[in-house]
Amino acid sequence: MWVKKGVIYKPDGSMPHSLSHAQVPYAYKHKDFLRIYFSTRDASTQSRPTFIDVDYDDPKKILYVHDKPVLELGGPGEYDETGAMPAWFVNRPNGDIWLYYTGWNRTHNSYRLSMGLAESHDGGLTFKKKFVGPIMDRSIQNPLWAAQPSVLIDEDGTWRMWYISGHKCEWIHDYPEPYYRAQSATSKDGIHWEISDIPTLDFDDFLHAVGRPSVFKEDGIYKMYYSYRHSRDYRTDRNQSYRLGYAESKDGTNWERKDHLVGIEKSDNPEDFDYQMIDYANFYQHNGKRYLLYNGNGFGAAGFAYAVWED
Repeated sequence: MWVKKGVIYKPDGSMPHSLSHAQVPYAYKHKDFLRIYFSTRDASTQSRPTFIDVDYDDPKKILYVHDKPVLELGGPGEYDETGAMPAWFVNRPNGDIWLYYTGWNRTHNSYRLSMGLAESHDGGLTFKKKFVGPIMDRSIQNPLWAAQPSVLIDEDGTWRMWYISGHKCEWIHDYPEPYYRAQSATSKDGIHWEISDIPTLDFDDFLHAVGRPSVFKEDGIYKMYYSYRHSRDYRTDRNQSYRLGYAESKDGTNWERKDHLVGIEKSDNPEDFDYQMIDYANFYQHNGKRYLLYNGNGFGAAGFAYAVWED
């Protein structure tokens, strides 16, 4: 089971680009330290990616806090004009780093999400968009939007992606609440994607939204941590809010939910950072140990924590 070790980081509000939130943490491994990228918000609640560096053996020991975003927002009318949220990082053979991210466009009563691709030539300190437009957007397969991909490259060179796909909105308490499930796609180059017709995680009586799939491959099996919630009162009712799930797949396309094996739940203590919700997990390994980064209350407003797997 996962043993919770506590909160690693929450912005203190001292930097203009990072007044609140440390959302969707991602573990990027360096030789001597762990870099954790995350999404943070400014005074206009617009998201940008930044990072902290922490000690491998004690992730609560913060070695460095970056003082600026690593990727700026898009220009007027572009898909990432009002927000850029990091999703997944892929090392390239030439030393570059590709960043798959979610671009935000606010609409008059909701928001639209698109999938972007940026690259870094300086080891991940700065990123620039590879293309002005998104690599995946609303379409026949993604009726409302496409966002937050998890990306792996198989042994045969096939790129695989698992992402969240918006399918509809319903008015609930006078607000258009989106319904989004997990889907998958494959690619030959990491840029042009063929979307599968088979849902990765489909809707059911409770799963109305899937947050941030995090996929890794172990012993020939694709494994995924994800968060899921209901569409009604999920911001205020902990019985409806995000919780973590777990699924497995032999081929990366057909998935079996095994939520009973997730090994971690919301806290029962109302004072804890993950009492209202637990979400946006990211799995990584180091020196034979298994770790999980995750968010808690407020969709990242309470910062992010980590847990260690113990048999």
